[in-house]
Amino acid sequence: MRVVGLMSGTSYDAVDAAAADLTLDADGDTLRLVPLGMIGAPYEDSLRGALGAALPPAPTTLADVCRLDTLIGQAFARLAVRADRELCSGRAELMASHGQTVYHWTDAGQVHGTLQLGRPAWIAEATGCPVVSDFRPADVAAGGQGAPLVSLPDLMLLRGRPGAPAALNIGGIANVTALPPAGPPVAFDTGPGNALLDAAVRELTRGRLGYDADGALAAVGRVDEPLLRRLLAEPYYARPAPKTTGKELFHPGHLRSALAGRPAPAPADLLATLTRLTARTVADALRPLGVTEVVASGGGTRNPVLMAMLREELPAATALLSSDALGLPAAAKEAYAFAVLGFLTLHGLPGNAPGCTGARGPRVLGSLTPGRRPLRLPPGPARPPGRLVVEPAP
Repeated sequence: MRVVGLMSGTSYDAVDAAAADLTLDADGDTLRLVPLGMIGAPYEDSLRGALGAALPPAPTTLADVCRLDTLIGQAFARLAVRADRELCSGRAELMASHGQTVYHWTDAGQVHGTLQLGRPAWIAEATGCPVVSDFRPADVAAGGQGAPLVSLPDLMLLRGRPGAPAALNIGGIANVTALPPAGPPVAFDTGPGNALLDAAVRELTRGRLGYDADGALAAVGRVDEPLLRRLLAEPYYARPAPKTTGKELFHPGHLRSALAGRPAPAPADLLATLTRLTARTVADALRPLGVTEVVASGGGTRNPVLMAMLREELPAATALLSSDALGLPAAAKEAYAFAVLGFLTLHGLPGNAPGCTGARGPRVLGSLTPGRRPLRLPPGPARPPGRLVVEPAP
């Protein structure tokens, strides 16, 4: 089955589409994924500006939410049409859309609700394909964190790896999935990936730059150790898993609070400090798990300064490699993961890992929007596949 995964992360700068040919082995235990390629498209400046203005802690209106829901859905639909044409030769059978997270309602470590915008009807109408969307609420309703939902595809991919492997994704927020040497699998958000770093770059350059390309600005700075200690005092880092976070916590105001009442560091020093914060919090989260290998993906892997700092922070014996080494491009791994989740949903199979999210049990995720053709669900196996094997395209 040819499935297109659609994703826009917490950096809310672009929509990514990754196409995969997915096939279940006859025994139902192995799902084989052939990557067909990926494309992306930035949000229009006006849409990105409207989205940024509506994100917490900024106030917004239901009219703004309605407009964003439509405009984001249309942006996803345009890219989905391109992905079908350019990656699937017009033969895509399913669209799996994560949408755009705009709010993740947490209180005292419990998630009470989550909201992703990008109305799937626009995708279904534009492509004619059925669309699986709104993946997170089923896990939340079952008592889970609703994140990181990629933990199940991550576990499927990591099984069979030597030692104690972990998957790391560094987007706006960083998350890990690990198979420790003893005990059950674990997955959680470690804290800010690029969120605070990108926010600082935008403020320091008055919006001229959106991120620190290649870590060039941080590379010439020095870490401000007192500021780093103040940032590391955030209580979220000490909370036990399962846990999840977002820009509801790690937004520009969080950084301003840390800077209040102290001399402002030089811009390059601030960026070096925030880059070290991400590396330190990721490594601190992984170290107690005893992992021997970290498979990294996400936009943060394109920042060589961040990756070098992470290498310094991790134990020397822990290997650090890109998901490209496993056959999944680092820039598109999460889009491929949602293609897998969409496939599972269409076949009536659970898509969450309850031990990782804290849900009361396995749940079939998402809502299904029919396309222009009669909807016929394929038969599924009795249980979800345990392994994900990536195979090269023919």
